[in-house]
Formats: sequence, C-alpha cells, structure tokens
Amino acid sequence: MNTLTIELPVEGLPSVADLPDNFSDEVRFLLALKLFELGRISSGKAGKLCSMGRVEFLMAASRLGIPVVDLSKNEMLEEFAPL
Repeated sequence: MNTLTIELPVEGLPSVADLPDNFSDEVRFLLALKLFELGRISSGKAGKLCSMGRVEFLMAASRLGIPVVDLSKNEMLEEFAPL
C-alpha cells in the first residue's frame, strides 16, 4: 500500500492529553469528508480513504450535515415524479 505522510506543526494540534486514541482515524475521516464535500473524490474513494464502506461513509457524512446527493431541481423532480 502506498502511504502519504503529512507534516503538521504540533502547536496547531490539541494537546496530547486531549487527543483520542483513534486520532489518526479521525483525521483520515475528516480529510475524506472534506475532499468528498468539495467534489474532489467520490463517496467510494472517501470510504476507502478512511477504511469505511461507501454506505457507512455516506451515513456518517449525512449525520454531520454534509449533503450526500447533489441533484439539480429538475433532476430532483424527475427522480421523485409519480409513475
């Protein structure tokens, strides 16, 4: 597996005492969430980035108020039009 290392100044992070044990998991999720929100990666790639399945990622994103569907008004009307 290829990995990417990001150097961050320690002064910009919460104190070590305030960091949860799963801080690196949280950071990966937040990075994936932001890249997805900006339209830079798909939900599937975002899920892979933070070791989640696509549906699990979409549900987590939705719980945090991130829109998981981006339909125009016409697309929305077409999608939900009565048969």
